[in-house]
Amino acid sequence: MARYLIVGAHGGIGEALARRLAGDGHDLVLTGRDAAEIEALAGELGADAIVGDALEDASQMAGQAGPFLDGLVYAVGTITLKPFDRLTDEDFLHDFRVNALGAAKVIQACLPALKAAADGASVVLFSSIAVDQGFAAHASIAMAKGAVVGLVRSLAAELAPAIRVNAIAPSLTDTPLGAKVAGSERMAEAVAKMHPIPRLGRPQDMAAMAALLLSPEGGWISGQVIGIDGGRSTLRVKG
Repeated sequence: MARYLIVGAHGGIGEALARRLAGDGHDLVLTGRDAAEIEALAGELGADAIVGDALEDASQMAGQAGPFLDGLVYAVGTITLKPFDRLTDEDFLHDFRVNALGAAKVIQACLPALKAAADGASVVLFSSIAVDQGFAAHASIAMAKGAVVGLVRSLAAELAPAIRVNAIAPSLTDTPLGAKVAGSERMAEAVAKMHPIPRLGRPQDMAAMAALLLSPEGGWISGQVIGIDGGRSTLRVKG
């Protein structure tokens, strides 16, 4: 079985993926900032736990993850939604640091372990459909996730063929982070109806694609940003 590091493994997509991979018998290293939460999840799944922040503790995470990794998933993100004229420097910098810089720092720290994987390794990041679709009040997060897309394509070229790098671009997903956008049932229903498949994303939807991208079955996929979005980014249907 493979050994995978999931950064941001508690709650939402990271946890759904951890549960899926653990169910398939893989060896997992799970990270999170809340010691009680990440250690409880790791204990439940029989995984290793690392408590830390990707921006501050990337080298520590890499050191504790071990000498080789078959895959790395960076499932940490933000959702800052404000009108453009209300965004501050701190908003822009926070979104960039958490979404893009944190991913870059962890990948850089884990590069020796990823290169040591016997059959090649896979990195999975998360973008957003907001990068390619113009949504009001999304300037800061769309900029940050656009940087993630640039990172994916640059690294996929630079690290080929030993390491594949891809991203998943979700639409709004029913997670604790997503609840900041669709916190009420009425709002969730309204957003769901904007999708040709009229529901919000589920963490398991993203976990299924991430598991494929990590696996040998995804071995000819690299440099891609794959929309898992109920058709919202590409389809228009009659109301």
